[in-house]
Amino acid sequence: MSTPRFLDLPPGVAPQKTETPQGTFAVLEAVPVSGVIERWPALLVPGLTGSKEDFIAVLMTLAQSGRRVVAVDLRGQYETPGPADPTAYTCAALGSDIDALAQVVGGGEPVHLVGHSFGGLVAREAVIDGVTKFASFTLMSSGPGPIEGRRARNARKITEEVPTLGLEHLWHHRFEPEALAADVSDDIREFLHKRLVSNSPTGLSRMAEQVLTVRDRTDELRQIELPTLVLFGEHDDGWPPEAQSEMAARLGADSVVLPGAVHSPAVEAPETTAAALVRFWNAAEKHYLDTRSSAV
Repeated sequence: MSTPRFLDLPPGVAPQKTETPQGTFAVLEAVPVSGVIERWPALLVPGLTGSKEDFIAVLMTLAQSGRRVVAVDLRGQYETPGPADPTAYTCAALGSDIDALAQVVGGGEPVHLVGHSFGGLVAREAVIDGVTKFASFTLMSSGPGPIEGRRARNARKITEEVPTLGLEHLWHHRFEPEALAADVSDDIREFLHKRLVSNSPTGLSRMAEQVLTVRDRTDELRQIELPTLVLFGEHDDGWPPEAQSEMAARLGADSVVLPGAVHSPAVEAPETTAAALVRFWNAAEKHYLDTRSSAV
């Protein structure tokens, strides 16, 4: 799971509840601590065992580029409640949630959408099938189809163990030993435990199933003709870097490889991740304005 290195919220970042026609979502909202909001907003979507806190290290920097930035807990994830109905946790259903949330966040303006890992698969659904006008789309450590390698094995364990043994079992037998081996501090380890057991068990197991069986929609995404960025760590152990590079080529998308990062760039390389996003977002806005101006 993504493991934040700190939990204290930076200046300009605050927890909020965002109401949408799809329900209420827990978010972290960041606004500039100096200057004004003059650029289009951004919405950040976390991965399978993550949460909005995975983006804490980049939120202030992203907001200081002159925009409102919102990181969300998906339905059934940490502080956003979810039902016991497994159909609520398909990529399509969660993508519909993100589509509705983006409309609220945008307030009529285009929205920059970022999806990390499983969140990228969910966000892709919103881009392809939703009605929101997106300014750009970033796939962060997220591949074209099912996740691979060690993370695929972990996802299978979630689908096998959570429905019968529960979330506490998953914590004590899988995630807590990993946190101890990584020498995670006591306060972060307490947060990781609280976050995991706050998930909907149905939601977590269903989402794990989705990340193992999702179909490749790269060709459909390309047809949207939306400015797209593929951003990943050079040592990614979810989707191989080669697979993500190939996906970027299929999309005709920009591609950024972050040196030293693995599967959680916003945690492992926050400054270079934030810089890449701001650069991409600014270019996407300029492209939109230039296109609109030439069409007049």
